[in-house]
Amino acid sequence: MTNGPAKLINPLVADVGSPPIPEAQSWTKRYDGSFGPLINLSQAVPGNAPHAGLLERMAAAAGSAAGSQYGPINGDAGLRQAYAADLSRLYEGRIEPEDTAVTAGCNMAFFAAMMLLAHRGEAVLLPTPWYFNHQMTLDMLGIEPRPLPCRAENGFVPRVEDAEAMIDEKVRAIVLVTPNNPTGAVYPGHVIESFAQLCAKHGIYLVIDETYRDFLPQEMNRAHGLFIGEEWRNTVIQLYSFSKSYAIPGHRTGAITADAGLIEQVAKILDCIQICAPRTAQAALPWAIESLRDWREDNRAEINRRAQVFQDALAPMPEWKIESVGAYFAYLRHPFPEAKAQQVAEKLATERGVLCLPGSYFGPGQEGHLRVAIANVGADVLKGLTERFVALRL
Repeated sequence: MTNGPAKLINPLVADVGSPPIPEAQSWTKRYDGSFGPLINLSQAVPGNAPHAGLLERMAAAAGSAAGSQYGPINGDAGLRQAYAADLSRLYEGRIEPEDTAVTAGCNMAFFAAMMLLAHRGEAVLLPTPWYFNHQMTLDMLGIEPRPLPCRAENGFVPRVEDAEAMIDEKVRAIVLVTPNNPTGAVYPGHVIESFAQLCAKHGIYLVIDETYRDFLPQEMNRAHGLFIGEEWRNTVIQLYSFSKSYAIPGHRTGAITADAGLIEQVAKILDCIQICAPRTAQAALPWAIESLRDWREDNRAEINRRAQVFQDALAPMPEWKIESVGAYFAYLRHPFPEAKAQQVAEKLATERGVLCLPGSYFGPGQEGHLRVAIANVGADVLKGLTERFVALRL
């Protein structure tokens, strides 16, 4: 029998595991430094500093009295206008400021979208391997995270036919994440558009998380054509992260894009869980959206270069198979079929000073994989991975 305060905790929260990254980071305390400084490839953190001009503008906003006050629930008007204009240009569609809301990071955007669309006892299709915060959010809301399989032989891209077979009266939405966390897979536009058609057919929403949109491969300028025309308003909710694109994750700035009528409903949720998004970055981002296009392109090129350097570093060891790579991530099959992913990740951390995350953190059936966050460190560091992976034994 449970005694004390623990028995008073909502079991939907108590039954969810603790955030996994701190657990993984604790392994590094046992690394003796014999292979050189720790290489932390665990968390999706921008490896570059924010642009100096952005920092200057944020400093001015943070030092102002106006920036210390509450702002509008759905975000400051200047940012919503600049962001809607940028979306309209990129996707060649009509997106109004009223179709957007600014959130305290993309995790907040996801939480609000899920609360909006489903309630306890209902279900959402979540691509597997999944981003663990998505699964945790659904569990705590009492919403079933129904695994939508993404298989290595399909490049970890979900299949519409698999999703359709899983839709029943409980399913309220399908989530897509592209470029994907954890696999790095980039979903083809026609696949995304087919999912939108599927959702329209069944009267449910497509929630597309484009946190890593600004790190697509060089030949891709956008992930899809969903915003051309007006049909998207009945089907699509898009999520985005300024935090990643402008290297300001500590300022917690994300966005939701949906039809204005849906945004009005989202505002009820945002008023209760954030009142308003942090103001400092909101004041500076309208300038950044317009003025830092070349800077963002340079960052995209650098992230793609790091992905290639990572592949080159592991090329001498084909037993470590990179099954997917893109944007911030690589998804790596380890060469120990009898071992659990956590054993392998812990061994790499404690003996070789390389911290990756075990695939088991990302849903069922992932014991054969590790997730590597390649954006955290420079190409020079990634080149040194060869000697750390070679001849690792369990």
